[in-house]
Amino acid sequence: MKHRILITGASGFVGTALLRLLEQEHSECEVFAFGHGNGHLNPIDLMDRDAVDAAVHKVRPTALVHLAAVAAPADARNAPRHAWDVNVTGTMNLAESVMRHAPEARFVYVGSSEAYGASFQSVAGPVTETVPLRPVTVYGVTKAAADLMIGQMAYDGLRAVRCRPFNHTGPGQSDAYVIPAFARQVAEIAAGKNEPVIHVGNLEVERDFLDVRDVVRAYAGAAMLNPNADPDCVYNIASGQPLKIRHILDMLIAQSGIDIEVRVDPEKLRPNDIPFASGDASKARDWLKWKPLVPFEQTIADVFGYWQRVCKAR
Repeated sequence: MKHRILITGASGFVGTALLRLLEQEHSECEVFAFGHGNGHLNPIDLMDRDAVDAAVHKVRPTALVHLAAVAAPADARNAPRHAWDVNVTGTMNLAESVMRHAPEARFVYVGSSEAYGASFQSVAGPVTETVPLRPVTVYGVTKAAADLMIGQMAYDGLRAVRCRPFNHTGPGQSDAYVIPAFARQVAEIAAGKNEPVIHVGNLEVERDFLDVRDVVRAYAGAAMLNPNADPDCVYNIASGQPLKIRHILDMLIAQSGIDIEVRVDPEKLRPNDIPFASGDASKARDWLKWKPLVPFEQTIADVFGYWQRVCKAR
């Protein structure tokens, strides 16, 4: 049977990358893209249960990739009630509709490594999917709550796959995130638009970064899993090779070829910052046949090149 894949959050950074991948490598699939801000997509409000129900009933997908969320941690921190509504209640509305109208569909829930939170500090090395979810941020707790909810619904019959991606970036990501924020500043300096000073937060933390093009390959693979797979399917999507934020900034400055002063801005320091976060993706390698392929140096060059083009166009 031809795959019918419904994607929520299709207008976002990751959704756009997933649509591109499916078009290029899985043209045999019929894709239904739901999102906002693009005339080619179907708008949907996850808080509107009737609208969600109607959409799922109409599409009757064989798989669904749920990307729609309040995804920027700062946005969740500034509007926690909205983050809970979208990330938890919206996810519940969608999952319930799938169980009613497309019970055979694979439901790919895209969670977050931020759900692990304080567990990173009590485990030596990369975490596995079995460590406790101990979130310390608003964003992390909403993603953990939805993750656990989908896991429970799997035992009621939802054919769920839960993905816990670690940090990922790529060309086109908003500068609300650390790497594009650095890249934008460095590109503006290189273009002569700003003085050679970059303002940063905590550079000593270590994070497990991936290229978005690798991450969406994992989601596509999860969507095409055998629908009779174990109901407790949960996968870290990670490199297992954490990098200091300082090292990433140094890579971007090296791309510019100029001398840039680095200044710490207290306003950019995050509360509850976890010093070290890395994931063990052995399960994804074994069951999804997935591993990261894009060298991080290529990711950094592509992100910097994107912001150079943005600065030139302004």
